[in-house]
Amino acid sequence: MEEYNVYCDESCHLQNDNCQYMLIGCVYCKKSKIKEINDRIKRIKETWKRSKVQEIKWTKISKSNYEVAKALILTFFDDEDLHFRAIIVDKTKLNFKKYKQHDFKSFYYVAYYEMLKAIISPNSKYNIYLDMKDTNSQQRVEHLKEVLDKLVNWEYNKTFIEKVQQVKSHEIQLLQITDLLLGAISYSLRNLSAVEAKTKLIEIIKKMSGYDLTKTTLLREEKFNLLFLESAEERYGI
Repeated sequence: MEEYNVYCDESCHLQNDNCQYMLIGCVYCKKSKIKEINDRIKRIKETWKRSKVQEIKWTKISKSNYEVAKALILTFFDDEDLHFRAIIVDKTKLNFKKYKQHDFKSFYYVAYYEMLKAIISPNSKYNIYLDMKDTNSQQRVEHLKEVLDKLVNWEYNKTFIEKVQQVKSHEIQLLQITDLLLGAISYSLRNLSAVEAKTKLIEIIKKMSGYDLTKTTLLREEKFNLLFLESAEERYGI
């Protein structure tokens, strides 16, 4: 049975943060390929005179680190073993009463499941890693594991998720690519353009993916898969 590592991150995921869109996404690949890909990313950082433990984050993109960020994004698109999936939620269109959801907190976990279930295969196992946000995030991670197990068991009568674990993003190379791709989508959706390096990276992602980052892709799109969601279906009662 094949085993996959899934590196998840989120952007604008709080209900009242003055951002219209919440994004939850992941970069994933076969566990057997992780070392090879991590070594490649470390070599890229060395080429651009960056420490292998230096974190490349979207919020810190500028002219000075544009080239190394570009190299990481091109690495993602060049490597057939790497895949990206994201769900984008318009928070202004959520109607909890209509869809029988308790609150935004409950919907957050449903959104995570909607993001993940399109990549889950019954013939594989999955290790899910989340970026550590704060000292209180462990409880959120534990509850996410409970919710995912519940929904997977409910729909498929089995579980494919081995573990859900929080990690430090500066220690995980592939999590940094998740951050870059999510950040680019969020920046594009907000029609921001103040940082030229960021707008150039967005154009590269559009060209390499073949998508304009504003619409849902085909479900079977395996490389760069997007789902724009207004609300989870009411069948999820958590």
